[in-house]
Amino acid sequence: MQVRVRIPTPLRRFTGGKDEVSAEGESVRSVIEDLERRHPGFKERLLDDKGELRRFVNIYLNGDDIRFLDQLNSQVKDGDDISIVPAIAGGR
Repeated sequence: MQVRVRIPTPLRRFTGGKDEVSAEGESVRSVIEDLERRHPGFKERLLDDKGELRRFVNIYLNGDDIRFLDQLNSQVKDGDDISIVPAIAGGR
């Protein structure tokens, strides 16, 4: 399945400055694996040593947070949109 992945500014150095790339896979995890093949260094910015999503990274599949779906095992279909959004902290 081919999906569109929106890339946040801090990760665009891995995609040659592109804010959007195509990737293939059956699940969010396999899309991340495909991104790593196409753009080495990408995966370690999203996943920890155990292969789980880092706490400060949010991934949305068609606008839905994957943490409320099937997490990295969330299934994707052709034409889906995935957005990678770094968490923002702050305040007083």
